[in-house]
Amino acid sequence: MDSTILPADTYIVVNKTIIEELDRKIITMLYQPIIGYTAVTLYFTLLDDLLKKELMSDELTHHHLMSTMQLKLPNIVIAREKLEAVGLLKTYVKKENVNNFVYVLYSPMSANEFLNHPILNVVLYNNLGKKEYENVVNYFKIPKINLKDYEDITAKFTDVFTVVSGNSYSNDNIISKNKGKIELTSGIDFNLLISSIPKSMVNEKCFTEEVKELINSLSFVYNIDDLSMQGLVRNSINEKGLIDKTELRKSARNFYQFEQNGKLPTLIYSKQPDYLKAPKGDNSNWAKQVYTFENITPYDYLRSKYKTGEPTVRELQIIEDLMVNQKMKPGVVNVLIAYVLKVNNQKFTRSYVEAVASQWNRLNIETVEEAMRVAEKEHKKLKKKFNKDINVDNKKDKAKEEVLPSWFEHEYENKEMSKEEEEELDNLLKEFS
Repeated sequence: MDSTILPADTYIVVNKTIIEELDRKIITMLYQPIIGYTAVTLYFTLLDDLLKKELMSDELTHHHLMSTMQLKLPNIVIAREKLEAVGLLKTYVKKENVNNFVYVLYSPMSANEFLNHPILNVVLYNNLGKKEYENVVNYFKIPKINLKDYEDITAKFTDVFTVVSGNSYSNDNIISKNKGKIELTSGIDFNLLISSIPKSMVNEKCFTEEVKELINSLSFVYNIDDLSMQGLVRNSINEKGLIDKTELRKSARNFYQFEQNGKLPTLIYSKQPDYLKAPKGDNSNWAKQVYTFENITPYDYLRSKYKTGEPTVRELQIIEDLMVNQKMKPGVVNVLIAYVLKVNNQKFTRSYVEAVASQWNRLNIETVEEAMRVAEKEHKKLKKKFNKDINVDNKKDKAKEEVLPSWFEHEYENKEMSKEEEEELDNLLKEFS
């Protein structure tokens, strides 16, 4: 999150596109289940800032946005970054005493593009569930009309108009329907991938930017590593030496379902989004714990709790429900895993997990630090009740406290980590990075 933005900082909105009524439906029905209501509201608020000028707004302050949306500035920045992530907005800044921002609006994808996108379509399915997803898809389907017994009598241009000679004109910078691009940090080593395939198998036009983007997207959403992707790409090369994109999509999906016993992809392999991570630079014990939770996937974090073996299917299903049905962020899920295992005697039971998750969702917790602080607060309440209701000796009290994470107590926040603690967390991240 950009911490330098202030209410007095100014912005103008530039319209790079044409927004039609159907676009509004696409944004609310397809984009909103992924980016949330606040981000969608920000998009339409910026659109309204254009007023009657349609192409560019007056210069406004971010205080105006805060007043209009009744939101704090950090929440507006988070919503803005969600719009940027899905290609609905681009942001530019000129840094001065008062920073000047330019927000450039783009159209959403068409329903056809969105519902065939290798990432967005899968995330939409996971967020909505099968029944609601099918209802949305059916809304955008074109009714089928049987024209078998009909004759096409549509007039051609030359049937109606006479073509005359004249000058040819071209016009630049005319407003048109422009769509933003979804960008991913490259996950596949394309030099390695391309060099692994014999040159005799591929056409020189095989690995276009579009194909690379598809491979990266499939790698991200199906959690496919470089080696596995090499095999999938090879099997998708057709007789012309080009990659059959439909076949590659199908192969990636089949690969995932085979690896996951027929289940659709989930988000349990995702890490905390960058826009929800804490600023770097703090070397305290607390900050190191935050960094660990932010930079490991829930699957890998739970797996790290096993000396040998893997998490059970039941445990993975619980994590899947947290991220898909309850829409919890990966880093928050990691904190929840740590909290539940510590206070519930290393038992990861659904009833206990769901009770904690429901409370955290009601508190709208999205960042690791928020989750750690609420866990700390709950622990103190439990400890107070425990000490009040049950008379135990000091030794038992001490033993109970010792099993809890160090970040439950404020006095740890500003302490430097010991070498052993630092090595333990570093090794955990190295193992799963």
